[in-house]
Amino acid sequence: MPVKSSNGHLCINDMNDINISRVDLNLLKVFEALYEEGGASRAAIRLDQTQSAVSAALRRLRTLYRDPLFTRTGRGLMPTARADELNPVIGEALGRFRQTITMISRDAHDYRGRSVSIGLSDDFEIALAKRLVDAVEKSAPGLRLIFRQTHSQIVADALLDREIDLAIASGGFSSRGLSRQALGEGAYSCLVDPLTVPASDYVLSLDDYIGRQHILVSSGGVIGIVDEALADVGKKRHVAASTTHFAALPYLLKGSNAVATIPTHAALAIAALTGLLVMSCPVFLPRYPIELGWRTVALRDSAVTAVQGAIVACFEP
Repeated sequence: MPVKSSNGHLCINDMNDINISRVDLNLLKVFEALYEEGGASRAAIRLDQTQSAVSAALRRLRTLYRDPLFTRTGRGLMPTARADELNPVIGEALGRFRQTITMISRDAHDYRGRSVSIGLSDDFEIALAKRLVDAVEKSAPGLRLIFRQTHSQIVADALLDREIDLAIASGGFSSRGLSRQALGEGAYSCLVDPLTVPASDYVLSLDDYIGRQHILVSSGGVIGIVDEALADVGKKRHVAASTTHFAALPYLLKGSNAVATIPTHAALAIAALTGLLVMSCPVFLPRYPIELGWRTVALRDSAVTAVQGAIVACFEP
């Protein structure tokens, strides 16, 4: 039978004895905030509660689920394996509840306190994030966007595990329970320091391209699509350095003869801010699809729908 502790909170001796009517469902919101913010103080700010109230709620959650749920580290609270298991289930439950509130709300478009997480690689973040923030501020004021890094190999799991609500990637949305929409096609361009180009009308030749040092942006840091294309024509390049972040390119390219071959949308955005020069690539590189993906049930949430519409608008000509 359930008993009460000395502080009056419900203790569970047998999970079969849990009566949901005696469980404070607001605890689920605290769990969500702790999981996503990684700390009691940040969760308290997000929930507009005191830190002591959040800590008290965490103690009740630990009793309810018979697990520490979060352990303290030097960087905040780290979820346990049980918390990782609970997160998608609790997220789905809260999402469904929010949908019911939206259905009866007089103001279904009040997004204050809401957030939508978008998975994307940092080349898309560099090129699109500012426009997307501006668009969402107009169409869904008060809604917070959370950008999280992902790519096509891991995006399906991130969506299904509710780590993100929407994702922009070059595929990876074929799993059951996911939907997708084509946004367009991507291409590649070269990015160089303009001081290393002899004339304003100069076209980057294959010999010049091969003769330069190359900066590779890659999660693996060894081989890229350029190496495969050059191998097809019997050529090789010298990669001087690899990085996992497109944002590092201005610091690696300025003042050097190096070249980076990256998605055109990122090259144009970086060049606009840094004065680097965008040039056509002298070796053929195939275009690639750009898709938007989401959990099929997620579009029942008006906040997710609003952000989806803003993303699609950003890709329209």
